[in-house]
Formats: sequence, C-alpha cells, structure tokens
Amino acid sequence: QVQLVESGGGLVQAGGSLRLSCAASGSIFSLSAMGWYRQAPGKQREFVASITSGGSTNYADSVKGRFTISRDNAKDTVYLQMNSLKPEDTAVYYCNGGHSSYSGSYVPLHYWGQGTQVTVSS
Repeated sequence: QVQLVESGGGLVQAGGSLRLSCAASGSIFSLSAMGWYRQAPGKQREFVASITSGGSTNYADSVKGRFTISRDNAKDTVYLQMNSLKPEDTAVYYCNGGHSSYSGSYVPLHYWGQGTQVTVSS
C-alpha cells in the first residue's frame, strides 16, 4: 500500500507564499517521480509540477517562474514552494506518485493523496 499525505495548505493573500509538503509511506519503491496537481471547484484536475528521479522538473505554464518543486529522498517527502500566489491558484492541491520513463520523463501513476486546500484571497 502507498500512502501520500499532503499538508501546508491554507488561506493566503494574493502575492503571498505557501509551501506544500507531500509525505510518502508504504510500498513507495517504484515512485521514482512525483508530481503536483490541483483542482478548482467545477474544473478539471490539472497538472502543476513534477520532478523525476534524475531531478529534472517540469511546470505548467500557469505556474512557471512562481512555483518550485523539490524533494527530500531521505524524508520521502516532496515539496511545492508557491510564491506570488494569485486568486486563480485557489484549488485543492494533490500530490501524485509516479515513475520515470525510460527517457527520464515523468509518468503519473494512480497514487494520490487526499489533497490540501489552498485559498488565495484578492
């Protein structure tokens, strides 16, 4: 069993910052890559950021330059540093367990945390 637990969400004013954490436990040996997704009310879940076993990162255009994904393998934890937050960043943020493809790219798997709410006020 794989368990992913997000934390760090909350209410923040536009322009502020938050750092989300995703702690992984269980049979996580195959989770060589991790990602962050978000879902706003009434909208489709969308990709936010990912990091592979090789340390390469990828970001959605909407967050590029503002968000930073990182990982601490010793703690089995993935982080999402969110700066310059905008009201449109308001969503439930989910971490995803995935793996790295043969070419080194991120491939999501069906491992999800319960999500953490991020609300950005204008």
